[in-house]
Amino acid sequence: MKKILLTLVAAAALTSASAQTSAVTNAILNQRQGLLDKARTDIDKAVLNEKTSTKAKTWYTRGEIYEAMAASPIYGKSLGAGEGTRTAFESYKKTIELEGKDGEYGKQATAKLDNLYGMALNAGVESYNGKDYDGAIKSYQMAQQIRPQDTTAYLYSAYAAEAKNDFATAKSTYGQLIAMNYKSPQMYGRMLQIARQEKNEAEAAKVIQQALQAYPNNKGFMLEDLNADLSAGRGKEALAKIDKAIAADPKNANLYAVKGSLLDQAKQPEEALKAYRQAVEAEPTNFDANFNLGVYNYNKAADLYTKASKMDLATYNKSGKKFEADGKKYFAEALPYFEKALAAQPEDRATISSLGKVYTKLGRNADAERMNAKLDALKK
Repeated sequence: MKKILLTLVAAAALTSASAQTSAVTNAILNQRQGLLDKARTDIDKAVLNEKTSTKAKTWYTRGEIYEAMAASPIYGKSLGAGEGTRTAFESYKKTIELEGKDGEYGKQATAKLDNLYGMALNAGVESYNGKDYDGAIKSYQMAQQIRPQDTTAYLYSAYAAEAKNDFATAKSTYGQLIAMNYKSPQMYGRMLQIARQEKNEAEAAKVIQQALQAYPNNKGFMLEDLNADLSAGRGKEALAKIDKAIAADPKNANLYAVKGSLLDQAKQPEEALKAYRQAVEAEPTNFDANFNLGVYNYNKAADLYTKASKMDLATYNKSGKKFEADGKKYFAEALPYFEKALAAQPEDRATISSLGKVYTKLGRNADAERMNAKLDALKK
């Protein structure tokens, strides 16, 4: 009786193992017939069984089935975004772990993994478009594992991290790209944008220098560098850099205007005047250049009138009128520049006020009153 019992137990074990092996066989048969839903059910059972879960064939078959489902317009609908590609990836990886790259299924799984790269990338894009940013990042990370040196998946992963406001992950991913010697103006631009959103000026300055090292003649990064110096009050540093920016963008009137302002601050009025004139030549309607040329001539005129007012009577009778006449010429020269500045920015109070004073000095009282009225209206 004992012998019969042992035989029955052995038979039961054999039947159980056979049933699990047949599950893999059935999965393969259903896959070949295009019945991917049934194939999926069979193979999902097989990978959970202790007998078949250790077989490379089981995992390789699972990878093929899920890969086929992900590519199917019909069966793909039964999967979550990126699920088919992720499951196929995990299955092929498991196949290689169990058998190595030189085994029968290991070789095939290695080839399948390389082909899976495009599917992983597309799955990430699909998740991203559906605003499933976590799912997108998982798919992109899968693509990174398949082709570690391909930068596209890293870049897309950083974009997805940005989209969910996970700036730490985005910055880390951009750091990986830089370590891979990847360069693009767009990448540095996005890194700069993150630093600005985080109000981290030190980080922004670091990114600008990285960008300039990679793209020393990029006009945008030159301007960012200049603006950083100007915002921090580093006028000398900005003045030393601005000619290079002008050489890269010679038609940018704002650069000449800024140069003029910096030269004014550096007590170089004649050089400043030259820069302002270059700005007007590049862009006749440029507000800053016209306003500053107006101010330059206005100040010249005011200085002459001030000197005349401080003369004693004898000196004034001798040369005071000449000073005032020369001053009036400078007021006349300031006039068209202020008028152009006002045309560019009709509600700029400093321009309206300066223009009113010039009109008064030139005896154009009606125009002066018009400016005063305009100024009063803006104050209300």
